[in-house]
Amino acid sequence: MPDCSTSALPDKRQVAASFSRAASTYDAVAELQRAVGGRLLELLPAQTAPQRWVDLGSGTGYFTRALAARYPQAHGLSVDIAEGMLRHAREQGGALHFIGGDAERLPLRDGMSDLLFSSLAVQWCADLPAVLGEARRVLRPGGIAAFSSLCIGTLGELRQSWEAVDGFVHVNRFRAFEQYQQHCQGSGLEVLALRTEDRVLHFPDLRSLTHELKALGAHNLNPGRPDGLTGRERVRALIAAYERFRQPEGLPATYRVVYAVLRKT
Repeated sequence: MPDCSTSALPDKRQVAASFSRAASTYDAVAELQRAVGGRLLELLPAQTAPQRWVDLGSGTGYFTRALAARYPQAHGLSVDIAEGMLRHAREQGGALHFIGGDAERLPLRDGMSDLLFSSLAVQWCADLPAVLGEARRVLRPGGIAAFSSLCIGTLGELRQSWEAVDGFVHVNRFRAFEQYQQHCQGSGLEVLALRTEDRVLHFPDLRSLTHELKALGAHNLNPGRPDGLTGRERVRALIAAYERFRQPEGLPATYRVVYAVLRKT
């Protein structure tokens, strides 16, 4: 059954198009993505030694290459819904195959993988139970599904600042952590780890934050977002509202990250 918040999540075609456009700029501003994926790699069970792994939502292939280096004897598959990202990743190598595919309906055969790794992609999927069901399907017994995602609390400073300005949806919506708990526990996979960690980035000004979100392809993709240009008065009001959060290091942007490690029994 889809999440109750499905209608509030972005259309996957818009997600694919947005990230395809960001392929050439993504790596230059992906500090958070590298840190989160690196942490997810650290959480993999020490005995993990896959013969075949899948990097799901592989983006530019940064962790495709990291997995290839970590498991040099294994065969790797890179899967992403954004063709622009796949083209970019394919040029860098690291996987045996680069495949266009939807996490909710993977173009992979049953029981073909020992490790399904997915960092900061699941939050764009409306049907999390379907994603977990696909993970269970393509994993062999004993196989590991590890993912990182984002939940409510992410970009809270930006959301609150916009709420002080108008009633439109300007910040991407994310699931509650409780929904991740519910769906993981009901997935038929054994939950080895499931936790949240906050990561806070700092920016000198609001323009730097919004520029990074656009370069990542992760700017506002939600239904209910405003059409057209934002008026100057609203921008000034937003800047004033966000300045209330300023810290000595700069303007904070909090990302509430979900880490999950599951095993097929």
